[in-house]
Amino acid sequence: MENQFETPVTEKKNKKQEPFSNKPTGAFISASWSALFVGMVSFCIGLWNADMYLNEKGYYFTVLLFGLFAVVSVQKSVRDRLEGVPVTDIYYGISWFVTIVSILLLVVGLWNADLELSEKGFYGMSFTLSLFSAIAVQKNTRDVKFIDSINDN
Repeated sequence: MENQFETPVTEKKNKKQEPFSNKPTGAFISASWSALFVGMVSFCIGLWNADMYLNEKGYYFTVLLFGLFAVVSVQKSVRDRLEGVPVTDIYYGISWFVTIVSILLLVVGLWNADLELSEKGFYGMSFTLSLFSAIAVQKNTRDVKFIDSINDN
């Protein structure tokens, strides 16, 4: 009796194997850049309109920039390791550490802020969107550059 979950061997042999290309689509690149723009601009507009002291606004803005740099650094060091580019353990560890610290700084700041719960959620979500999309933008940039370098050779 033939197993219903197995693909016949002849079917596998007849398929023409397409060359692997990990180049992201234009739609995904656009969506990543759009998400980064929306997240950062929303966060900054929220700060601009917030009823906070200037030093509080500066704190949150600095945490946003710190977080964006941290996640790009994590993505780069993880990708470098996967591609065999030497990355020291200390840099790799610091990248992860500062990413976690940036998130904790936002959480602690929002926890202690005199803001409505909806405002706290807004800052948390726009921060999260910004960090995630920064990783996607960095990955897309790296993928495109890698594929283009292969095609040039």
